[in-house]
Amino acid sequence: MTLTLLAIAVLTVVTFGYFGMCAGQPFTRCRRCNGFGFHTTTDRKGRPKRGKSCRRCKATGLRVRLGRRAWNAYHRTHRTHRNGTR
Repeated sequence: MTLTLLAIAVLTVVTFGYFGMCAGQPFTRCRRCNGFGFHTTTDRKGRPKRGKSCRRCKATGLRVRLGRRAWNAYHRTHRTHRNGTR
């Protein structure tokens, strides 16, 4: 019984913590280019050099978090419904 309540409490804290992080910092590093905005390649001597611009983040190095993307989709749907029923 107490283990179940503890698990629910931990999940609640983690969920609200993630929602707070999505509200405070909606962007995070791009996973493909590691936040550089471009892919790194090596030359023939093995030294790293700048490669092509990242297409996933459009060379910004940032992406929208999953929770923020879900909130934006919900809010867009709610706003469209509200404006359509006035």
